[in-house]
Amino acid sequence: MKFLFAVLVWMTTFAAAPAMGAPAILVFGDSLSAEYGLKRGAGWAALLAERLKQQRLDYSVVNASISGETSAGGATRIAAELARVKPAVLIIELGGNDGLRGLSLAATRANFETMIKAGKAAGARILLCGMQLPPNYGRDYTERFRAMYADLAKAHGVALLPFFLEGVGDKRELFQADGIHPSAEAQPRILDNVWPLLLPLIKPGRK
Repeated sequence: MKFLFAVLVWMTTFAAAPAMGAPAILVFGDSLSAEYGLKRGAGWAALLAERLKQQRLDYSVVNASISGETSAGGATRIAAELARVKPAVLIIELGGNDGLRGLSLAATRANFETMIKAGKAAGARILLCGMQLPPNYGRDYTERFRAMYADLAKAHGVALLPFFLEGVGDKRELFQADGIHPSAEAQPRILDNVWPLLLPLIKPGRK
């Protein structure tokens, strides 16, 4: 599987509110959500804001993703972002950079638990986005890394998207020239991966 992440430092934050005081969806991720290499507004989170507006679902989207972010960085800043945004829904899209660095899975899991517990304590409904690693990281590590997301979702009772880049990660034509970051053409597919898991969190009873 051709699947890589960047270790870069670049922060992209935007907010799109369809109405004053609309409840917020906080996107908390790395370069895959931070519009790295894309025209502003072309990323999946921006497309999410557009879809919500089109479907007259009264939510704003706040993208607090940082390129190169690790789970440790996320755990460090989650409390401040929750206090700032006060989201109704928290989408966590992190862990890829941990895996590429071969970091301790126990430490990564602990960081995710910090973020999940903080989100739940703040009253946010949570969607955890799973990641996968290339096979060259070793079968044992890659399988335990993939299973970590399902284990976390089950342990904490949160929604899970098994693989954030489903239908994208193995298609070279859907990546930018660097072979690392999904292209603008891939962003609608990423949103389509997120949407079915997100919709029940923003519209209970709908599928």
